[in-house]
Amino acid sequence: MPSTRLAADEAAFYANQSAFSAPNGLSQLYADLPHDPAGLARAARDMMIHRMEGELFQYAIPQDRLYNDAESRYIDDILRIIIERSAAPLAERREVGDRFVGVCRDFALLYCSFLRHAGVPARLRIGFADYFGSDGFHADHVVTEYWDDERGWLLADPQLADPVVVAAWNVDFDPMDVPRDRFLVAGKAWRAIRAGEADPTTFGLHPPEEGPMFGEWFVAHDVQVDLAALNKVETLLWDTWGTGSGGDGEMTPSTCELYDQVSLTACDEVSFDAARKLFADDERLRTPKMVLSLAPFNGPREIRLR
Repeated sequence: MPSTRLAADEAAFYANQSAFSAPNGLSQLYADLPHDPAGLARAARDMMIHRMEGELFQYAIPQDRLYNDAESRYIDDILRIIIERSAAPLAERREVGDRFVGVCRDFALLYCSFLRHAGVPARLRIGFADYFGSDGFHADHVVTEYWDDERGWLLADPQLADPVVVAAWNVDFDPMDVPRDRFLVAGKAWRAIRAGEADPTTFGLHPPEEGPMFGEWFVAHDVQVDLAALNKVETLLWDTWGTGSGGDGEMTPSTCELYDQVSLTACDEVSFDAARKLFADDERLRTPKMVLSLAPFNGPREIRLR
């Protein structure tokens, strides 16, 4: 059972906004939001549509939104797009055509921002979900982990905070308490693969027959991005840096050994001090100011982070 006591320094760290989650000059928009975690998850869901949900919501997503919305790294930029399309209060459900067109990371980061604003410790977790349709495949995904005083750290998937989406994917669990065998944090997936308990070709962006975005190197990248998120550096999923995230050719024995060690920290039971120290001390893992963004639609380019 997880501890239900959170150290003061860890609680303060995760209850405060990051450079990515801060609303900055737009925090007044949060005034009318619900106060409970479930209500905040639904509010985040109702401001966004995933760029693969056009058919589900019977909406032809404009190409510029499809290509560009999800390139927004920071919540203040996301909020500006949302309020430009509708001046309604954030607590009000938006028409699909007025929503931000994002990916799982955007739902999770907006929800994380709401929770932190409410004083709830929260962080992004990067890993793999088995509940998005492909039998036996674990899809690259991001959820929000938030602190519950009675039960400890819980995984919540704000992308599922709509009955239409739950029904479409036949989800049979509470989206506010995602079972940890249905969403594997990246370190847990890495260890299963390295132990021969899981097939690396069943982890990635989509099933292997649809393209080569899967395998050991992909899981290593997610371990790296998850470690960054545990340190409140919540980059885009296609931002790359450091060691071993460029493809199978870079997965040397020494690189695999590095991620063997990282996976012990980027796991279900996170040691806060270990995660902070590992990220601060190892330049192979720490996010630099310049990252290479491998944007799915807009192509690769170097980006300077704030």
